[in-house]
Amino acid sequence: MSFSTATAEVQPRYHQLFTELENRFKTTNLGNDKWYILAISTLAASPDPERADQLYLHLTQQADYATSPARQALIRRLREALIKAVPIVGVCKPIEAILAISELERDEDKDYTFTRKGWQCDQANHERGTEWLQKLYARNTTGTLDLFSAHKDFSWLSEEITYGLYLSDRQILDDLDTQLVVLPAIMSQNLPKETHWHIRGTRRIGVSKEEVQVIWDCVQLVAQFFDVKLHKVPTVEAVEYDV
Repeated sequence: MSFSTATAEVQPRYHQLFTELENRFKTTNLGNDKWYILAISTLAASPDPERADQLYLHLTQQADYATSPARQALIRRLREALIKAVPIVGVCKPIEAILAISELERDEDKDYTFTRKGWQCDQANHERGTEWLQKLYARNTTGTLDLFSAHKDFSWLSEEITYGLYLSDRQILDDLDTQLVVLPAIMSQNLPKETHWHIRGTRRIGVSKEEVQVIWDCVQLVAQFFDVKLHKVPTVEAVEYDV
């Protein structure tokens, strides 16, 4: 059974959280449609991914999403962020998140596009994945992949699936959007090595140190909201030498 977004209300504590994230992003040049990508990725990684429904409600009650086409465009971005979160946090939490959102969608807002229909694990996929991998890792690409020299299934997984299938797809989300999924979702899991790699990678695609600090602070804000400690992740300053 679906519930109308016209009558459902955002819980005050979530409204406060999302407003704070949006306001922090307004101090940057990252863009007005970026903060909620971080929000959905941190929710997907959180202990309560079903509360993606609160984000959807918060957004669809804003003037920018007053029309059905605008809400369809929004859901394409949220859905793709959740798809990109799959290789980072696993499939189950993003499924919980999209199903929670689905329960709130009006029939006229449902979007039936299917971005990965016909996908093949072919040379073109490999080249797309490798190109994006090299943008982020640059001089560290070979050394990072060599970490899996005795576990080649993981290097194959990274190149063909994580980067080829998921992260290099640009039909909906751009480079910055993608890093606003990956870095927050990794960091939300308190993972030190990969947080380092993706703070560095976000800097390497042109995001300033100050703006990466805002991203870092926002992830910490969501973690605190869920009483999660991120005590193992490096600071932005600690990674700067490696950029």
